[in-house]
Amino acid sequence: MRITRPIRVAMVVCGVLGAFGLYELVTSFVAYTSDAYVRSDLVAIAPEVTGRITEVHVTDNQTVARGDLLATIDPVPFQLIVAQRQAEIDEAAAQLSVDADALKIAQDQLASAQSAVTFAQETQSRMSSLTATGDVARQQLDQANDALRRAEAGQSSAQGVIDRVRATTSLHQAARAQAEAAMATAQWELSRTRLIAPTDGSINNLTVRVGDTAQIDVPLIGIVDAHAFRIIANYKQDYIRNFTIGQTAWIWLDSDPWRFHRGHIAGIAQGISRDPTPNGLLPYVAPTTDWIRLQRRFPVTILLDDLPPGFRLYMGADARSTIFP
Repeated sequence: MRITRPIRVAMVVCGVLGAFGLYELVTSFVAYTSDAYVRSDLVAIAPEVTGRITEVHVTDNQTVARGDLLATIDPVPFQLIVAQRQAEIDEAAAQLSVDADALKIAQDQLASAQSAVTFAQETQSRMSSLTATGDVARQQLDQANDALRRAEAGQSSAQGVIDRVRATTSLHQAARAQAEAAMATAQWELSRTRLIAPTDGSINNLTVRVGDTAQIDVPLIGIVDAHAFRIIANYKQDYIRNFTIGQTAWIWLDSDPWRFHRGHIAGIAQGISRDPTPNGLLPYVAPTTDWIRLQRRFPVTILLDDLPPGFRLYMGADARSTIFP
């Protein structure tokens, strides 16, 4: 039987439609992507003080635990500052002791002046009564009035001394508080000469060496967090509508081929950036591969379940993911 051209065209069209229908049927039950990779958190250890590195306690690719000592910055300059601050505190404490003695002396002088005022008042009152009856001369009353004025002036002067001593004490108390705050800062800086691992993980690309200068907020050591591994799988936008949090996913790791690992969906991105802006708050997923434009893809976070003890994951390694919607 001779196959005419219209029949061949019809067969091709039917084949294309059949392939499309088969693809739609399969993809309605299987969501697959090869655009996936292993991800973790890279913890950048940056010193909080500036100084020379005197010891490096770890090696490249070493596994560390939270609290392990990573490197030491020369503590001597910071110890000298602590000693200086302690001297300032001791000086302030000694000055306050002197102020306390001065206040005690001034208070005693005030008490004596108050006694003198009381005696002068009694004498002046008595002389005033005797002068009124003519028992004493007016001159004696004038002398009593003058003594009272001098006693009151002495009392006022003694009170002024106390006020000045108290004001000076307040200044010295503020100086001691300032010295104690400076000491706390110095002790904190001294404690920061020891760089400590904040999490479990592996040292990555270690380049710091003894003799290097550590700069504040300039990362020196990177740790790949052992507890933050996940799979980021970029799925086409027509897949994600059927995904749910907790749904089972199967992962193929290129670093551990020919084996599927069970996982579950932990998160589905709610947005992506359409422009490749660096360090954007929205992830950017390139819509092309090998010069072919693809559907927009959204990152899906997958956590692996029940990994064998000692199983190693490698940040940045390729992976593939299959989900049955």
